[in-house]
Amino acid sequence: MTDSDDDWRRANRANWDERVAIHLKADAYDLAPLRAGSASLHPIEEAELGPVAGQTILHLQCHFGRDSLTLAQRGAVVIGLDFSEPAIVAARELASELGLEESIRFIQSDVYDAPGAIGAPEAFDRVFVTWGAINWLPDIGRWAEIVAHFLKPGGRLYLAEGHPSALVFDDEAAAEDGMPGWYVPYFHGQALVLDQAWDYADAAATIANTRTHEWIHPIGGVVEALVRAGLSLEWLHEHDAVPWRMFKRLQAHEDGMYRWPDKRWLPLSYSLSAVKVGTP
Repeated sequence: MTDSDDDWRRANRANWDERVAIHLKADAYDLAPLRAGSASLHPIEEAELGPVAGQTILHLQCHFGRDSLTLAQRGAVVIGLDFSEPAIVAARELASELGLEESIRFIQSDVYDAPGAIGAPEAFDRVFVTWGAINWLPDIGRWAEIVAHFLKPGGRLYLAEGHPSALVFDDEAAAEDGMPGWYVPYFHGQALVLDQAWDYADAAATIANTRTHEWIHPIGGVVEALVRAGLSLEWLHEHDAVPWRMFKRLQAHEDGMYRWPDKRWLPLSYSLSAVKVGTP
């Protein structure tokens, strides 16, 4: 990695280190169901993921581990990985509180360094990546190679993400009717260097480490990267909902998801399943 690569990683890590304490208290990350043993994933994952009991799962970019712990409570053996030290500390504390130390392990590492941090190639039945994850990574081809590195032959990637066609819009360029306006090209390719003091999970919070670097990855590029890495696409779904208020105009629904007031507008998220080619 070059010095500039270190710069984006350092800035993003500082931003996410600061978000951990905010998110641990935020309603959007309510931990009460997890502590009660009744936690659920978002409706999209619940409809698509299927049973996980007995599976070995690698959760990349797991933040402080709420979803990792949910999968462990359902009988999976899980490793959660994140580059934020405060996030991993909080995740380990939650695992201890919930009595899940035997079925889950949390590792602090950048995604691109995961093979050295974890080892265990071809060890997992599933790699799990969801919601605001791959937009923080500049090299989607390398990401796909890492996914393939960890999957057993016949193992599956589950990915759920914000839709890149929606990410070309932004509230700061909003039209007179309040709909978000055009912000950046779909095939932008370069880093989006942002300075934002607000947090998506707590409107009242203010972040000091405002500088972040993000990337838009077109769906075609994601699928091509996975195929080149040795995975085969099983299915690809597009959705009219997303689990955070991506735009101010979105409306909250009872299922915890946010949608346009009019379904005729852009998709907000997508999900896919891809299987590693080979015989289990």
